[in-house]
Amino acid sequence: MSNIRITKQFSFETGHALYGYDGKCKNVHGHSYRLDVTVIGQPISDNTNVKFGMVIDFTDLKKIVKEEIVDVFDHATVFNKNTPHVELARELQKRDHNVLLVDYQPTSEMMVIDFAEKIKRRLPNNITLHSLKLQETASSYAQWFASDN
Repeated sequence: MSNIRITKQFSFETGHALYGYDGKCKNVHGHSYRLDVTVIGQPISDNTNVKFGMVIDFTDLKKIVKEEIVDVFDHATVFNKNTPHVELARELQKRDHNVLLVDYQPTSEMMVIDFAEKIKRRLPNNITLHSLKLQETASSYAQWFASDN
């Protein structure tokens, strides 16, 4: 049977600031992110299976990505917890803001690495994460490919 790639697209709004950066992105700002998640596998060949012919049910993939990424990052502000931004994060949290403290500089490049690890852990054994594309703006995105890692 052939391997097939399927992709599901997601969108979410997230704020961040890049500590120590020498441009405008050192300021707290946000993006309307678009995340394309592509997995690869063989369609289910058992015609008694309710998911016959599917690599993975899009609903199942959606559940994984929503729980691990979208529901966590949507309308949150992300800061690197290893920088003085942690003080700003604590102040925002006191005011009931949704703040995420991560172990990395919250660039698209580092976020897509984080997302790949979270999604890979949740996929069924017969499905492989092929690639992610995290689009920050209409013309800027970071990509992760399993074949590169």
